[in-house]
Amino acid sequence: MKKIVILISGRGSNMEALIAARDAGNLPVDIAAVISNRPDAKGLETASKAGIATHYIDHKAFAGREAFDAALAECIDGFVPDLVVLAGFMRILSEGFVRHYEGRLMNIHPSLLPSFPGLHTHQRALEEGVRIHGCTVHFVTPTLDHGPVIIQAAIPVLDGDDEDALSARVLRQEHLIYPQAVRWFAEGRLTLEGARVRLSAELDGRAALISPLLR
Repeated sequence: MKKIVILISGRGSNMEALIAARDAGNLPVDIAAVISNRPDAKGLETASKAGIATHYIDHKAFAGREAFDAALAECIDGFVPDLVVLAGFMRILSEGFVRHYEGRLMNIHPSLLPSFPGLHTHQRALEEGVRIHGCTVHFVTPTLDHGPVIIQAAIPVLDGDDEDALSARVLRQEHLIYPQAVRWFAEGRLTLEGARVRLSAELDGRAALISPLLR
């Protein structure tokens, strides 16, 4: 069974989705630890109640990004994870950190990358007038919100949408596709070929693009 470590900064709703999938028998992983850069992150309490080891490393206690990342990597490596999962971890990671976990560092972003990297994705999508929005799970590279795409979910942007409504509908899709991506990794179905992810043939009837538009 693959071992994962989850990094959070706040409530960690995607972490909650991963824990729920594990508890339901749909995610064959050992969640070894949940680590936060904020001691007051609510997700730490949730993880602890689920029987998962928790740690926090306050980034404010370090002189710079590299020093914090070194301490974070030391903590992570103590659990010897196969995969590190970013679940609302609100820190820009140094190139050295990303290279250390290359091919085993996963993130979810609330847009259909490469569109709208960075913050305020839902508001920007509304301002640009796009008709399709969504979320992306990808392997992390040193470039912010960039890397080989594993799975995406698309939803329509409705005429009455505001930022909150669109965000809530995208978040529901995040909670579906992140456990799926981690499951594929755990089952050894993902292969990195340069900048692309190849998915083995056994897909449980799912495609690499899940779209409510087709439901």
